[in-house]
Amino acid sequence: MDTLKLGSPLTLGQLDPHLGRPLQVAVDDRAIARMRQGRDWVTELAGQDAAVYGINTGFGHLKNKRVQRDQLDQLQHNLLVSHAVGVGPPAPAEIVRWMLLFKAHMLTRGHSGVRPELVERFAAWLQRDWLPVVPTRGSLGASGDLAPLAHLCLPLIGRGFLQEGGNPGRMHPAGDLQAGAGLAPLTLQAKEGLALINGTQFMSAYAANICVRAGRLLDLADLILCMSLEGLQGSTRPMDPRLHALRPHSGAQEVAAHVRAHMQGSEILLSHADCDRVQDPYSLRCGPPVHGAVRDAWRHACTTVETEINSVTDNPILFGPPETGVTEAISGGNFHGAPLALVLDYMAIALCDLGSISERRIYLLLEGLDGLPKLLMQDTGVNSGFMLPQYTAAALVNECKVLASPASVDTIPTSLGQEDHVSMGATSALKGFEVLDRVEMVLAIELMCAAQALDYRAPLQPGRGPRAAHAIVREEITHAEEDREFGQDIQMAIRLLRESDDLLATARNTTE
Repeated sequence: MDTLKLGSPLTLGQLDPHLGRPLQVAVDDRAIARMRQGRDWVTELAGQDAAVYGINTGFGHLKNKRVQRDQLDQLQHNLLVSHAVGVGPPAPAEIVRWMLLFKAHMLTRGHSGVRPELVERFAAWLQRDWLPVVPTRGSLGASGDLAPLAHLCLPLIGRGFLQEGGNPGRMHPAGDLQAGAGLAPLTLQAKEGLALINGTQFMSAYAANICVRAGRLLDLADLILCMSLEGLQGSTRPMDPRLHALRPHSGAQEVAAHVRAHMQGSEILLSHADCDRVQDPYSLRCGPPVHGAVRDAWRHACTTVETEINSVTDNPILFGPPETGVTEAISGGNFHGAPLALVLDYMAIALCDLGSISERRIYLLLEGLDGLPKLLMQDTGVNSGFMLPQYTAAALVNECKVLASPASVDTIPTSLGQEDHVSMGATSALKGFEVLDRVEMVLAIELMCAAQALDYRAPLQPGRGPRAAHAIVREEITHAEEDREFGQDIQMAIRLLRESDDLLATARNTTE
């Protein structure tokens, strides 16, 4: 596995192979130098008489409360403990890994004023795949993801819990597990507690996960569209590049090119080239504009997320020599989750549309069009055929529609009015994660149904993309001529969609 360098720019492409797997990280020497410089800035500011937010004052509504110098370390300790108020189920292991990675990466910029020891401890956890237990509810997506990040960082001071390999059955008190490896609790110093809990790393981890998985799903969705198009004897005329040159949205043009490439060599297309069907239903004919619009939304989201994971989202942010002539702490709003909240809501809406059009194609596949048996089975009556998988898809799409209602349009003031406009981006993140999960399931059901439809077009062969995908599916899911536990087939289709390298390689082999 490649080692990720903390302190060097991160890209979503680097993260893709590491989704859901332990991370190997190392701290760049230049990053350590930057953190030591930032720590010098804190020391200088803490030694002055002037009030500096978060260093010698209270937090939020307590910003005007001065804290004595002999209490500065206790202030940071109390901050971490008091803000660990999250509730609800814990975040998945892959999210916590990326929270640790993104938090450590931000701190290496040196503008947060923490010692290198804190980042080195994060790296030690990642190397061992020891993951803090982070409840998912409690962040407003402003002032940073305060509650989730407090839980993420509690093990630094020997509190909270760590899971080995993200396994809930191997959860240990953080102090005990670390003591066994010779890792003593750290004592937080001035500014460090605030730097740890200020930031957007909870939202960013979810957003990055959604972007990486959605990139895979979009390529697979284009391939699955082709399988349904072949199964339903649809036309590729709507994929004509001349059409899309007149409405040149890049996503639609890309999807149309994918379909044309996947459909090369199709015997099924040739067999109905002279049929009298004038137009296909929208769910087939409008594949490029719908899939393409989702792709354009995804591309915008990826740009925003990459910017965010490489940004300093602390408050206050430190500057000093040699970058500037004077050491200062500037209070700003870099922690505010609005940029992420908006694209997360946007992605939830876009992904919901992808699931919705997929469910409509499933419905078409069951209707018995152009020689297909109704419900994709010859002997129905005694058999229900593929009737119920469409029910499941419909239920999943309904969930998506509910979850796609944006959270970012709401705000509830906190901290006695000091924090009077918050992003609610953490809610956007949690909802978007759920929407993606459901849409993957819907497309997996379409994959399964489209493979069944293609069986009835034999001996005619589909285009090269659907042909290869059909073969991959049939290695794991056999043709059905009588009812069986289709729920097991759906689970296998979901695994193929999420994990099959062969299926993904087929989806991405789109050179015309």
